[in-house]
Amino acid sequence: MAKRQTSLDDVRTHYARHMAVMSGWHDPRIERAFDLVPREAFLPPGPWQVVVNNQPIPTPTADPAFLYQNVLVAIDRDKGINNGEPFLHAAWIGAVAPQPGETVTQIGTGGGYYTAVLAVLVLPDGSVTGFEIDAGLAADATRNLKPFHNATVIAADAVTSALAPSDIIYVNAGVVAPPLHWLRALKPGGRIIFPWRPAQNVGLAVLARRTDRGFATRVLSSAWFIACAGASDHNISRRQPTPVEARLIKSIVPAEERAPDETAVAIYPDLWFSSAGPA
Repeated sequence: MAKRQTSLDDVRTHYARHMAVMSGWHDPRIERAFDLVPREAFLPPGPWQVVVNNQPIPTPTADPAFLYQNVLVAIDRDKGINNGEPFLHAAWIGAVAPQPGETVTQIGTGGGYYTAVLAVLVLPDGSVTGFEIDAGLAADATRNLKPFHNATVIAADAVTSALAPSDIIYVNAGVVAPPLHWLRALKPGGRIIFPWRPAQNVGLAVLARRTDRGFATRVLSSAWFIACAGASDHNISRRQPTPVEARLIKSIVPAEERAPDETAVAIYPDLWFSSAGPA
């Protein structure tokens, strides 16, 4: 009897189930979103270079099945730009838990793959606006996202641009500190997730939520991303945390609201990170 060959649809469905488990989010929509969005549609033509332990490994062919595993896929090796690790993004998406009708701002769209996943999750009435500072990538993402009517890409620097009021801000580039206007753009109950690089030896995924008392904050995991242009200068630090201190953060405090106190573990001109919860 002839052995049945696995189809690409089967491979993508299996991958989507992995993403749902890794998200830690018990919502069947996340599995459906990863099943619906084809990863290959947001990448240059194959064969591709998948990246394992910082080493590029060429795929044998341009068969998209090679993409449905937990690997980075290079988009521009010279610039250090890749498609992002699926397990990490599944966990981030689960942490911010996008809901139908919500407004998402993504900073650093790359080719638009995770933009598309977010766009599916906020249907039918929600929207995603992605900022991409690289003009070429912004053009690619705009083209790739044409089937997703609720996703828009802006070729601009999110560090210097105004952000619309957002339920979620999803940051795909490492920052020494998030610009204060990003936090101000969060609606009540809004969430921001970003890669925090307060020191050369510290790389953490941080989730903050806007509450009535301030910005409640927690560390999710380690995370190492390409630096965010305009927000990655360590010279702005007035107090740099140690790796142990960085994991103690429980809130972000705008400096205009309260001066740093004995709970401060990281201090910047406009805001500081505290080991205490929102006051």
